[in-house]
Amino acid sequence: MQYAGFTLRNNLFVAPMAGVTDRPFRQLCKKLGAGVAVSEMVTSNSLLYGSAKTLRRANHEGEVDPISVQIAGADPRMMAEAARHNADSGAQIIDINMGCPAKKVCNVMAGSALMQDEPLVARILEAVVAAVPDTPVTLKFRTGWSRQHRNAPMIARIAEESGIRAIAIHGRTRADQYMGEAEYDTIAHVKTLVKIPVIANGDITSPEKAKYVLDYTGADGVMIGRAAQGRPWIFRETEHYLATGELMPPPLVSEILHVCREHLADLYAFYGEDTGVKVARKHISWYTKGLVGSAAFRRAMNQLPDVRSQTAAVEDFFGQLAQQDARLRYEEDLPQELAA
Repeated sequence: MQYAGFTLRNNLFVAPMAGVTDRPFRQLCKKLGAGVAVSEMVTSNSLLYGSAKTLRRANHEGEVDPISVQIAGADPRMMAEAARHNADSGAQIIDINMGCPAKKVCNVMAGSALMQDEPLVARILEAVVAAVPDTPVTLKFRTGWSRQHRNAPMIARIAEESGIRAIAIHGRTRADQYMGEAEYDTIAHVKTLVKIPVIANGDITSPEKAKYVLDYTGADGVMIGRAAQGRPWIFRETEHYLATGELMPPPLVSEILHVCREHLADLYAFYGEDTGVKVARKHISWYTKGLVGSAAFRRAMNQLPDVRSQTAAVEDFFGQLAQQDARLRYEEDLPQELAA
């Protein structure tokens, strides 16, 4: 796929997720089949450029191209400065966040709250595109700021006219947060209005759903977010399904242990052991969610204080799973008497 001047391995994108899509997770998803992984949201406040959190979020050392960095803010001048700063620091694509529904973002009129002010949207997009003429700029937004105001078509037109190279649309409004089901009619309509690539996002939880959304909307690609938490191999499975029409068998438990082990090691190295153990807990919970015996395991694992005990617990849990079945099986896939 051609996207913002880059030739991608496929049309599968990792959605930017605060506290999730750090460098270790982005690298893992790319390794397991994602064409692009967008960074966590980086502030446009220059006073925070030197903070530990911002520096970590802007760390792309060793990351596979293309490096896409998402910036957020509501002031055109500050957003332009943030774009220049990140481009100078190695960003190959600047992505603008107008999709986040979080109150702490929307309360300062950033994220999806910006969709209420279309003239401001235009000023921000034009300022950012002008600030980084040699770096492609993309935009992520929602179908609207409420169900009564689904103005994604207008935002898409503004984006294309401003020089935005591609757009990603989440199939919910800002008011919806993450409640209810994503709708794809608005995305399909937007696709008929613009010539730039359109990426569909929202409730894409399986290879079959990815194909359905691509077919229904005519979108150029799909963006997967929460479904990749604890299951980064969903990109490999989806890539295979879109190419062949066949589902891959469940992965081997031994392989998932290897994936988890490498991910944890990367987290410990990236954050340092103390913070790494804390960050790793949520990923371990996601990796094990729905597996037989995982509830008791997670309760115990969340009390473990250090790298050694955490990694030993993971080894033991997956070792026991492998004795029951060579392939990963979730409780919902087992007969009721075995899942109990």
